[in-house]
Amino acid sequence: MPSRKKPSRRTRVLAAGAVLAVVGAGVVGTVAASAADSAGTTPAAAVAARSGNLTETRHLTLDAATKAAQAAMDTAEKDGRQVSVAVVDRNGNTLVTLRGDGAGPQSYESAGRKAFTAVSWNAPTSELAKRLEQAPALKDIPGTLFLAGGAPVTAQGAPVAGIGVAGAPSGDLDERYAQAGAAALGR
Repeated sequence: MPSRKKPSRRTRVLAAGAVLAVVGAGVVGTVAASAADSAGTTPAAAVAARSGNLTETRHLTLDAATKAAQAAMDTAEKDGRQVSVAVVDRNGNTLVTLRGDGAGPQSYESAGRKAFTAVSWNAPTSELAKRLEQAPALKDIPGTLFLAGGAPVTAQGAPVAGIGVAGAPSGDLDERYAQAGAAALGR
């Protein structure tokens, strides 16, 4: 193996100087940005917000999602049903999934897909299932399930979450339990 030459003192000094210059530029930039904000100039994000380049969305908290899922599960258990419950956020990402004792293996995924479908269209999945007669290709959209049992959760008319329930003997029961979850949030 060839031996490596130790960098010269001059090379080491130049490299250290370059590192200090980069770090210094970052510090100066941060200080300058802070000074600009305190001096009353408008940061770029505020300009973007005023000019309509940004949007705001509301999202259900994890505590609220857990409360909704548990309310749906409790309602099903009172009826003696073994179900799975899923709560997804506005973007369709799973926040909470509960699989009840004895719930069928298919119910876990089905609950998530119903929740995703409900939040995506901001409508109960029982209503969406009726739309398949006019638009059968809807069922081909990945991640969706057009069976009763999904309920949207809204805030100021906009969807913030979806609750899906699967495993009861009928979609009507699944949807009733999903609605109980949404009702626990006062929506």
